[in-house]
Amino acid sequence: MKDAFGLPQSLLVLGGTSEIALATARRLIARRTRTVWLAGRPSTAMESAAAHLRALGADVHTVAFDALDPESHETVLDKVFAEGEIDMVLLAFGILGDQAHDEREPVNAVRVARTNYIGAVSAGLVSARALQTQGHGTLVVLSSVAGERARRSDFIYGSSKAGLDVFAQGLGDALYGTGAHVMVVRPGFVHSRMTAGREATPLSTTPEAVATAIELGLRRGSETVWVPGLLRVLMSALRHVPRAVFRRLPI
Repeated sequence: MKDAFGLPQSLLVLGGTSEIALATARRLIARRTRTVWLAGRPSTAMESAAAHLRALGADVHTVAFDALDPESHETVLDKVFAEGEIDMVLLAFGILGDQAHDEREPVNAVRVARTNYIGAVSAGLVSARALQTQGHGTLVVLSSVAGERARRSDFIYGSSKAGLDVFAQGLGDALYGTGAHVMVVRPGFVHSRMTAGREATPLSTTPEAVATAIELGLRRGSETVWVPGLLRVLMSALRHVPRAVFRRLPI
């Protein structure tokens, strides 16, 4: 069960090598979390991450999970929940893709959509059902500010995150009153392996800053978290900029 401050004792990470997810796990272990499941494709990187979290004092398990294999999600995740109640599921998998290349290679664009949206819908629904059945828990979904409005520079990735964001909001409404809860996290540009070599946008952030915002959101029982918080105001304004003007903005 969560503690009096809303922080989880047990955590399931979908996307076990995500830098944001691991920064969040480290932060939560330093507070209250004692059991961590890292779900992802088997790799030395995930085993190394598990070893690091164990060194921080957590009981850490790994489980094979593939976002691109929705037919396996129910079996894999049900086995995790069968081992004990999970206070928080962090849906953190996703790929950025290469916009210029993916426009010319639709198969690659579809892979972005299948991972970021279809895989997330599947895993999100299975996780939500398990949280609802146990009567408590939070599903934290890593969305992106890129989903707020289509941009020429990343509309393939952005559209997948837009779909994910709407799905997560609706799922939160569906779970309202059940004891389970959904929190959507919308970071801006995050300095990480995934964005290495790309030009940072204004109000860029770090995995550690996102983790801090997630912890604060859990304490507050938030439904939406922006990182940094100023993006809430900025995107509210950008949504209403005329399209002809928006096209000329350097974003």
